[in-house]
Amino acid sequence: MRDLPLPTFPIADLGAPVAPRRSLRRSGAVEPAVELDVVWARDEEEVRQAQQLRYRVFADEMGASLTVPKGSPPGHDIDIFDPFCEHLLVRAGAADGEPGPVIGTYRVLTPANAQRVGGLYSDGEFDLTRLRPLRPKMVELGRSCVHPDWRSGGVILALWAALAEFMQRNQLDTMIGCASVSMRDGGHFAASLWERLRHSHLAPTHRQVTPRLALPIDELQSDLPAEAPALIKGYLRCGAKVLGPPAWDPDFNTADLPLLLHIEDLPARYRKHFF
Repeated sequence: MRDLPLPTFPIADLGAPVAPRRSLRRSGAVEPAVELDVVWARDEEEVRQAQQLRYRVFADEMGASLTVPKGSPPGHDIDIFDPFCEHLLVRAGAADGEPGPVIGTYRVLTPANAQRVGGLYSDGEFDLTRLRPLRPKMVELGRSCVHPDWRSGGVILALWAALAEFMQRNQLDTMIGCASVSMRDGGHFAASLWERLRHSHLAPTHRQVTPRLALPIDELQSDLPAEAPALIKGYLRCGAKVLGPPAWDPDFNTADLPLLLHIEDLPARYRKHFF
């Protein structure tokens, strides 16, 4: 990977916390709470740490078959979009003056850098033609993951608070991303979840998109009592809409639901919390 470009958008004090420090206990642990630092990666080494966490979650834990650029270091999840993205990190509390380990991450593709790289990651999974009017102020969120020992909810809330600050600072108003659902059961859960969400959270027709490789809904059971995973449930509570049926990602063995959130649709209680 080449040296990472400086962020296109004016993020305050790169490398310093961009959200208030939070105290959080490790899931299932009884030791004292640990403070979290939320930072934007400012060099390649910090991005590598995020990529290592992504590999642990997506490949080791979820069994994804990752295709990485030639010459990439082992144990890293790397793709062509990474050099064009801003990488948001949550670190556990520092020890002896050294930064703590990365325990959560998101990557953010800005409108300007989406043009530079030739599109969004989501363009490869969906026909996003109907979203063209939104692109000048639309960012793509991706590769969200949290270390398995820290999934009590505090880490993802810290990430979301920093993302909200980023959107407000840079006068951006729309977020898009693919929310992945495991297909370890063959896709029946994903089909059932789509059947439920299309009745409750489907975007209006002029914002709907179509998958390039669709999950074969008609061949799957779609009447299971499917409860949305915690991350998707969180997005929906924040006002996100599902843009259409899921795409099938064979490499990650997931069904990917396209989600879109307008900042103006954020409920008052979350707006107060994040802003």
